[in-house]
Amino acid sequence: MDDRSDAERIAAHYTALGHSVAVINDVLAGNQVGRAETDEEKKGFVNRNVKHLETMLTKDYWTSEDMTAVNAAIIAGKSYLAS
Repeated sequence: MDDRSDAERIAAHYTALGHSVAVINDVLAGNQVGRAETDEEKKGFVNRNVKHLETMLTKDYWTSEDMTAVNAAIIAGKSYLAS
């Protein structure tokens, strides 16, 4: 059983959002991300992380967390995927 408080769980989810934002931003900046070498692999990384962010935004446990970077990463990631 998870012994963390609700605030700790929310903080952990928010941290995970930050990791997805970082992956998207790293790919867009041209940085090496994991084993992604081809454009297809990079788009796969971005696609999975955009979907994660979109899914997490629908959760009802968010309180006053700043989602500015999350929303910006979704927009940038979708633009990258469309190119």
